[in-house]
Amino acid sequence: MKHLLLASLFLCSSASLHATENSLLQQVIDGNQRSAQHKSRDQYRHPKETLDFFELKPKLTVVEIWPGGKAWYTEILAPYLKDNGKLYAAHFSADSEIPYFSKSLQSFIKKMTAQPEFYEQVTITALQPPNTLTIAPKASADRVLTFRNIHNWMKNEQTESVFKAMYDALKSGGILGIVEHRALAESTQDPKAKSGYVTEAYVIALAENAGFKFIEKSEINANP
Repeated sequence: MKHLLLASLFLCSSASLHATENSLLQQVIDGNQRSAQHKSRDQYRHPKETLDFFELKPKLTVVEIWPGGKAWYTEILAPYLKDNGKLYAAHFSADSEIPYFSKSLQSFIKKMTAQPEFYEQVTITALQPPNTLTIAPKASADRVLTFRNIHNWMKNEQTESVFKAMYDALKSGGILGIVEHRALAESTQDPKAKSGYVTEAYVIALAENAGFKFIEKSEINANP
């Protein structure tokens, strides 16, 4: 069984980490590999609390989905996993004909190569539905994490193929962690998510339809 944890710009309890792991994560978050601009967003995006909730540990194999050109979470995940874990960054395809996708990928690659002391262990893969879906070797990942991407896949009718790709990449017992802009529970969900907001119930249904078992959600990112 593969599990879903939802920290959707939605605290329940999270699994406790050993003090050394907790300390390492905070050191990485405070590290100079992160830009001042990115650090300024911590008060809103709560990276430590979010990654603790997703039960991140330094020896895990993790897939980050569509990390973007600026690599906001990659700046944390890559150094944290560098010595004992593994990070796959499932980015846009190098063959994409969409200028935004190509520019984003090139910006990400440039960032990775500019600071090999932090990023040389990152393996870049591609997620470009419907044809490019191998984000990591099958059943190899302990965690698949996606931050504010669900609405984009809904817009392009790609949710089924993407959730299958994430499910296939995870080991049995692995966890899919999702952060998404949360729509009001009582709102009627637009299947195209034109507003950029998605209800918790809709996200949970997408995951369960792909075979995941919903475990828990969190209010960590429920900003006022």
